[in-house]
Parts: sequence; structure tokens; C-alpha cells
Amino acid sequence: MTGRRLLLAVAIACAVQGSSRDLGGVSPQDGVVRPARPVTSLRVGIAKPGGGYSIQTMALDDYVARVLAGEAVRDSKPAALEALAITVRTFALANLGRHRADGFDMCDQTHCQVVRASTPATERAAAATSGRILRDASGAPALVYYTASCGGRTEVPSAVWPGADDPPFLPSRADDACGGAPEWSADITDADLLRALRAAGFEGGRLRGVSIESRDRSGRVAWLRLDGVAPERISGQELRVAVGRTLGWQYIKSTAFELRREGRSSRFSGHGSGHGVGLCVIGSARLAERGATPESILARYFPGLEDTGARHVPGTGPSEGESGGSPSKNAQKSPILGARHVPGTEGAGGEGIVLSLAEGDEGGRAAIVREVQRARDDLTKSLGAPAPATLTLRFHPTTDDYERATGQAWFTSGAFVRGELHLLPLAVLRDRGILDRTIRFFLVHVMLDAELASRPAWVREGAAMYFAGGGPMPADVPQRPAFRPTARAACPTDAELEHPVSIGQLSNAHARARACFAREIASGKKWQDVR
Repeated sequence: MTGRRLLLAVAIACAVQGSSRDLGGVSPQDGVVRPARPVTSLRVGIAKPGGGYSIQTMALDDYVARVLAGEAVRDSKPAALEALAITVRTFALANLGRHRADGFDMCDQTHCQVVRASTPATERAAAATSGRILRDASGAPALVYYTASCGGRTEVPSAVWPGADDPPFLPSRADDACGGAPEWSADITDADLLRALRAAGFEGGRLRGVSIESRDRSGRVAWLRLDGVAPERISGQELRVAVGRTLGWQYIKSTAFELRREGRSSRFSGHGSGHGVGLCVIGSARLAERGATPESILARYFPGLEDTGARHVPGTGPSEGESGGSPSKNAQKSPILGARHVPGTEGAGGEGIVLSLAEGDEGGRAAIVREVQRARDDLTKSLGAPAPATLTLRFHPTTDDYERATGQAWFTSGAFVRGELHLLPLAVLRDRGILDRTIRFFLVHVMLDAELASRPAWVREGAAMYFAGGGPMPADVPQRPAFRPTARAACPTDAELEHPVSIGQLSNAHARARACFAREIASGKKWQDVR
């Protein structure tokens, strides 16, 4: 099915991204593989300079110590390192199988958690907290996040990742620990900003202006208005990512900024670094300097977790009654539970759904799995056809990455490559309002193509368009009138659908395929009988 495609609106938005400190755990219903026994080691993908990964097995506490070396504030006090160690371990256990499609658990880059050579201090922190993780009320590793600096106010997950859950222990509230650090400012010319937007998939020859349109409840920039490009709006987080990828992450460090136009450039002045959800790394370091304990730091940034004390993780250290004695006084007062087996996705609705998400999109994993699950169940019922046992979806970070991986043009939304569904950036599909339609389109192909293999291409494409829902084409294809299929519209040839030379030709062919298929269904035929 290589080359199957769905027309995407021409105006492309950039993907939501973030730094490694801006990532976090996921819920048991998110499609992440859960261990069948206590976890004592991880398979970590080590990025190679020329691309790809080498896989290295690390003991869990060794991994935690190495992540602390990559993520903690330099020269942090032991209490800050221990609080972060528990958060890092929770994140790792909650995200086992994040790179299942790649053959390992976690990578060593900002997509997961940065891994560096451990130090004596980080090794001591990992050992001191061995076996301790944060758990939510269900007993699963809690949906924790951490950020370089909240800038003085923490953020809720849904403000960063549309559709994400907002558990009560991740509130948006004032935090004086980091003192609003760091403060930063950057001047970006219109030419450079346009270059960043174009790399993210926006269209336009000249950027004439940019302004803040709205803020969220935390005061961060929610949406900006763009003059001279399409789409005409971009979220604050997406702008930060677009600029970071193209120009460098030192320019727009967070979405807590002010914006002032100066001739043909924009001055961004802000504070904080990262998305601001969960534990503030700079804030926790400063709290530790004031004498805070690891437990009080965790209780501050993850309020409401059950205070039941630290317990033993089988295979990772001594438990009560074993050599090593009972937990310390502080541990008994800790809101941390020992790790235990977390059930897999059996019965959770995420069976057979394997996701590969871009850096920063991980916070939306659960919402995407729910969307795929809902589409799969709906189509199984309406088509009377079996759903695929396993469906692997890869959302690419940029349109360029998608084109390189699939060989498809930018104006397509997805393609099957070696049995995996490759898709444009998640934010692109979501912002254009076609994420659900795109998922359904390709699910129909997976479910019906085998039976329709001998039919003309318009039957397969028409069926996918018809059952995916929505109109025959986007209404905003530029510089070209929308095609309005008639009852007598000629069905497209295989070449028109499989080898389009332009977005106009593909949109026209898809519209005609859908019209032809709809005409057959309206005549009383079932999808199996359309020829």
C-alpha cells in the first residue's frame, strides 16, 4: 500500500516540540508497553552521529544516574538530585516501550531523557532513591513531567499538548522557587522568522507582521497572528519549536514572553525555559539550597499524591525484613511508593496500537491512542471488517522528515512504508482539523484493500475517502477553485491517484473517486460490490 495518500490542506502548521526536561510519563491506557515483571534494566538507544541508534542495556539505577548528569542543574544539592532521580525513574518506568517500533525502550536524546556520563553525585542520588517512584491513585507510575524552569508559574499539560489529561497533581499555580529565572530576550528578523515558518510547513512569500492574539490562564502565549503567511495563526509552543529547530533553541526559551515589533524584526522578551509543567528543575535546586528535603520538593510540584512511604522494588534493593534494615525516617514520610508490576494494555483499549511520536508530542500519546481506538472500533462496526491486529503509526517531526522517509510530496498526509503508517507532524493534522479523518482514511485502506485489490484504484481511494468522512477536499486550496463533483463526474484513472503531479490534480482525483464511490453506494450497493 506504499503511496496511499490523503490530501492535506496546503497551509501546514509546525509540530509541537519541547526539550528533554519538558517530557513526561503517560497513563496505562496510552498504548505504552508495560513490564510483566519488575524492571531492573532498560534498553537504551544511543544516537549515532550519522543517524540511527546503537542499543545499550543499562541497569535502571545506572540509567537514572546518567540522566541526572544530563538533566540536573550543575552542582545541585543532594536533595534536588534525589527528587529529580525519583521523577526520572518514574518517567522511565511509565514510558517503557516508547521506542517499541525501533526495538528499544528509551533513547538518549531530548525526545526521551538526555543521557550523559554519570558523576559520583548523580550515582549517590540514584542509589539513595533506588526503587522509589511516584504513583498515582490507581497505583500506576504517575503522569509526571519536569521542565527546566517554570518561570514563576507551573502549567497544566493540556495547555501544551491538546487533549492531554490534567491530573490534580499537575496544577497551574504560582511558584516562587525559581524566581522567574532565566530572563531572556531575542531579536529575530522577519526574514529569519519566515525561514523558520517555511521549514515548519507554512506558505507565504513575505512575513509582514506577527502579534500576540491570546494567552492561556497561566499568562503564557497561547496563539499568535501571522500576517503574510498561511495558516495565519500559530500557537506559542509551535512557534517556539519552529524557531528552535531552524534558528536555535536559545531564541524563544518559553512561551512566557512579550512581543514588540521593531521595523522588520520582532523582539521577544520572556522568562523561564521549557513548557513549565510539573517539577521545576531550577526551582527544585534552589529549594534544596534552602534546606528542603526530596519529599517536600516532590510534594510541592506533585501535590496530592498519597503519602504512604517508600517501599521496596523487587530486584533493586533490600526491603523491610531483608538485609539493609527498614526505610529511613524521611522515606516513611515520603509520598513515594515502591515500583510493582503495571498491567499492560490488555483490556485497556490500546491493544495493537504502536505509536512513534516526535519530541515534545509525547504528552499527547494517550489522546492519540484514544482517537485511533475510537476510529478503529467505529470502522470495525460500520464496515463489518476485521481491524488490523497491529497498527504502527509514525508521526514525523517536520514535513521534510516525512518527505525523506516516504518519498511522498509535502501535500500528502501519510503513506505506508514497510507496513508502517508514516504521517505528517501531529500538530499539522490537528491544527487543520483532519487528524481523525486521516487516521480513519488509512484504517479503511488497511481493512479493505485486500478484498478490493483487484478493483480500480478509485474504488479503494473512494472507499477510504467516503468512510473517513468529511468533504471531498479541503476548501482552502489556494489559487484553484474547489472541485464540485457532479453525479456524472468521471472516475479518476489509477495514474491520477497513484502518481499525482500537483496538489490540484490529487485533490481533483480524490474528489472524483469519492463521488464515484458515493454514487455506487447510493444506488444500493455494498462496499464489497463496488467495481
